[in-house]
Amino acid sequence: RCFYEQKILQKTFGEWKEWWIVCRERKRSLRAASHYRHLLHNLIFKAWRAYVCQQRAKRNKYYVAESHAKKQKLLRTWQCWLVYVDVQRTKHGMQSVALAFRERSCLRISWAVWRRRHYQNCTAHKMNVLALQHWAQSLQFRAWLQWREMYLYSQNNKQKEARAVTHHQQWELKRCMEAWLGYLNLQRVKKHQNDLAQEHHQSRIVWQCFSDWQLSWECRKRMHAHQKDVEKLAAKITVRRAFARWKHYVVLCVEETRLCELAEKHYKHHLLVLQKFWNCWKSRL
Repeated sequence: RCFYEQKILQKTFGEWKEWWIVCRERKRSLRAASHYRHLLHNLIFKAWRAYVCQQRAKRNKYYVAESHAKKQKLLRTWQCWLVYVDVQRTKHGMQSVALAFRERSCLRISWAVWRRRHYQNCTAHKMNVLALQHWAQSLQFRAWLQWREMYLYSQNNKQKEARAVTHHQQWELKRCMEAWLGYLNLQRVKKHQNDLAQEHHQSRIVWQCFSDWQLSWECRKRMHAHQKDVEKLAAKITVRRAFARWKHYVVLCVEETRLCELAEKHYKHHLLVLQKFWNCWKSRL
């Protein structure tokens, strides 16, 4: 009876320990999923912030360009007004000189010739001033068009680079997910084959089952130590390595679950054998 109570206590303690391990692994899986969602949200926020900064810089450049254009128009207007004032002053001076000359001379023919030449000179001067203004405006407009074309070209290149980076990241993520799914399918096939092999080898002796369970327990302890090292290094690596480590952790959890199931089957088989021997011993007693 003491031996039976001790075995019942060992069985209860083993089931409680397996339940506690499963709960701890579930908590770690939830923590890894939360960490992955946090990283995704952080990346989305950084991309949105970069886009807002880019739009703000673009809008500021547009405001600066518009202000520069207004200043250039105002400057051209001020220069034209100054030229017009100088021409008017020159014209008034020449008119006063001509009036004085007319008062001093009675030669109307000379006055008419001088006035016609003065008018031609003024007209030619105005045409030259207008031609220079038109040439300056055309140069400024051409420079503005060239600057605008270069700015649009640079913005288009930046957008293409951003789309290329985003496409490359999506392609890498898709490739990793496909490889991970293929690996999970391979692990499922291996698990099924191992289950069939385990059903075929259930007739082994009790001591061999216990030694296999002890080896699996030591392997699981080493896996836990390796997992702790991985968790310490997870905060210092990039998102891609964190995702790879998380995938490796999931694979280890699946393998560990398989080993725990095998150990539990061995232990149940061991208990059945002990119960059979106990019943035989009781019947013989």
